[in-house]
Parts: sequence; C-alpha cells; structure tokens
Amino acid sequence: MRDDQLLRYSRHILLDEWGIRGQERVSQSHALIVGAGGLGSPAALYLASAGVGHISLIDHDHVDVTNLQRQIAHSQARVGQFKVASLQAAMQAINPEVQVSCYSQKADAALLAVCLPSVDVVLDCTDNFETRQLINQACAQYAKPLVSGSALRFDGQVAVYDTRQADAPCYACVFPPTQSFEEERCATMGVLAPLVGVIGSMQATEALKLLSGMGSSLQGKLMMFNAQHMEWQTVSTARNLKCSVCSPFRAKS
Repeated sequence: MRDDQLLRYSRHILLDEWGIRGQERVSQSHALIVGAGGLGSPAALYLASAGVGHISLIDHDHVDVTNLQRQIAHSQARVGQFKVASLQAAMQAINPEVQVSCYSQKADAALLAVCLPSVDVVLDCTDNFETRQLINQACAQYAKPLVSGSALRFDGQVAVYDTRQADAPCYACVFPPTQSFEEERCATMGVLAPLVGVIGSMQATEALKLLSGMGSSLQGKLMMFNAQHMEWQTVSTARNLKCSVCSPFRAKS
C-alpha cells in the first residue's frame, strides 16, 4: 500500500482484527448496491470511505425533492439527476480512488446476470418485494453473500443470507415468494429519516466484515429495530430444505 493509503485508512488498519491484510482485501473487492436511495446512500458512502475498490450501483430512479429528507447522498443541486450519478458524485467526493460503475436501469434478471458473477458481496437496498426476490435468486444462483435491509415508518430490518454456507437460509427461505401481502412503501406510509441511516450503516458494516474477513456475520439471524421505542430484537432464521429458490442451486454445488 502507498503511504497516502496507509494514512487514509489508518483508523481501520489500527484495528487488530482488520490490519493491513484486511484493508488490502477490501481494496481489492467489488460490491454491488441495488438501490441508491435511503438505505443505499449511507451504505455506499461508508463502503467508499472504507476503500472498497469497486462499487457498482443499480437504480433507475431520479433524485426528487422528497428524497432529500432522508437520502443523504443527494443534494438540492442534483434534483432531476439519476440517483446512481448523484450517488457516484458523493462517493467520489469522499474517495476519488474508488471505481464506481453505474447502471441507471431497473434491476431485472438480465442485468443481475451481468453484474453478479464479478462481485464479492451484494447489498439489497431496494424497497419492493419483487425486486428483493430477484436479487435473492441471483445471489443463490451465483453463490454471492446478500446483505438485506429494509425500513418503513419507525421499523427496520437487516439480515445476511449466504448460501455458500450449507445451513444458511436464503431470503426466500424466510420470506417465501408465494407469500401474499399488501406492498407498503415510504411514499405512502412515511419513514423516519435517521432510521434508513441506521439500517444502511448496518448493511455497510456487515458487507465490510464479509469483505475483510473480520468477525462473524448476521447469517441465520434477522435483526429488527424499532426507532420509536429504541428497541432491538434478533430472531434466528433457518434454511428451508425444500426452498424452491436456493435448493436447486445448492444441489449443483
């Protein structure tokens, strides 16, 4: 590592569990963030500041003035821009060395098939059930760890689904794609601004642990947070051996 890199990342390198080796792993890694809004903003900023070498962003939406209450990577001056372009500008203002690839389109199966093979970790920062299922299926197919987050009103969730581990569930094991419910979004239900910061930062934390090889992940756990009452709850999750999504891909490995 160069002297300026040792200085920039010194506070991570000082951590015995991280060190120079951990920083080199992170600097050589590739993360994919799907969703450049409330969760994607803090997640991307922290991954960029930590020196993740290559970060890909997927989001088809544009910056709107209603986003500015919580999507901290965007600004009044960038209203109307694609969110991925706005987020890229914010990331590279912090760390110009980070390579950022932008996909200003919807995350569909075809795009995920292009992106997934080369990445080391995927962060699901989206806000709809259908897209989460598509991301999960792609992660199961290509055996990539998935860091999933969600936030609505005062409640947030974060989990890690890593099908490289034989006993680990995928997202569909916990939330089956056949499950029917009424989709709720912050555009109609509202969301507390700092909540997305909490959950997005936790997603970044889990991703950095996976990339650096430090600590243990939230695999097999679903962590839930209620900001109104400042309450945390963690529940264990189990693999569904008959899961229609991940079981076929595990059988091939």
